[in-house]
Amino acid sequence: MFREYRPIDCDVHPMVPNMRALTPYMDAFWRDQVVERNITNLDSQSWPIRSPKTIRADWRGPNGRGAETVEQLQTQLLDRLGTEIAILNPLYGIQLVLNQDMAVAFARALNDWTRAEWLDRDQRLRASIVLPLQSIEASVAEIERLAPDRRFVQVLALVMGEDPLGKRQYWPVYEACVRHGLAFGIHAGSAYRHPQTSVGWTSWYLEEYAANQQGFQSQLASLMTEGALVKHSDLKVVLLESGVTWLPGFLWRLQKTWKGVRFEIPWVDRPPAEIIRDQVRLTVQPLDAPEEAVPRALGHLRSEEMLLWASDWPHWQYDGDAAVPPGIPDGLLPKLMRANALATYSRLSPPMAESQGRVA
Repeated sequence: MFREYRPIDCDVHPMVPNMRALTPYMDAFWRDQVVERNITNLDSQSWPIRSPKTIRADWRGPNGRGAETVEQLQTQLLDRLGTEIAILNPLYGIQLVLNQDMAVAFARALNDWTRAEWLDRDQRLRASIVLPLQSIEASVAEIERLAPDRRFVQVLALVMGEDPLGKRQYWPVYEACVRHGLAFGIHAGSAYRHPQTSVGWTSWYLEEYAANQQGFQSQLASLMTEGALVKHSDLKVVLLESGVTWLPGFLWRLQKTWKGVRFEIPWVDRPPAEIIRDQVRLTVQPLDAPEEAVPRALGHLRSEEMLLWASDWPHWQYDGDAAVPPGIPDGLLPKLMRANALATYSRLSPPMAESQGRVA
């Protein structure tokens, strides 16, 4: 079934083995820092690494972790499902680093590692530029550095970071994204600058996992009310691992309240739901509804353009090859599997043959 749609996978997670894997992509000073400080890992995963949800059993390596090589990705996912394009979203702990200079150096190394160890080894792969948002200036510089390589199709931030993403301080990042045709990806996860909930710190991973949905709602409200989406009307924002079914109710509440207090944000000059439907996209793994409720939930979105297919490899979101969540109507599949991604990520078309060159 998958092959006939020439699917585009919008959320794939290569795993960094350890910090030593990144040191070849650092200058001498930071290589020495990694050694002298004995920085062995920056893994930001808060969930138990050996829990069944974390990594699918048949995708675990001998060390119990997810795949760390292109060959494993090819065997487990790309060749198996006939994926035409897969977008890599590396989740590694550089967003947690408090030392700004270190964060910038590590982000640059992570992006160069992704390019050399993954993009250069399979022409089906694209990637997100992981941003060191500890410094907006450095984040923009990283976009400018990597933008000439059109295999980078998006930038990546965590949903729970330092500040709400609509704030003016982040606008230079959005301007750079629009300038270079890059989507702005917001992925589930926390930089742990603040409690994961509005009422304080969690005790268990289950609490944190559920709290991510609250984070996505807060970020979407910030991007709307601060005017970031209106100011950057060509920006596409992709919510990765956000779930889906929370959005219709949130849009209804946001728009209902906007009607009563729209005088305080006059720059939002049309219904917020319309703006969000135009500019915001969501991946369907995980899809947070039982099969029988999915058609109705998707109908409440009032859009067939908002959803993007993703495997969420190597996390365990589905069994076997059932990578399309149950309940999604067959008529939506051509858009879900391919067309919506091509419309969201402008760098995926035209074909990339002429743009494989490396950048400094």
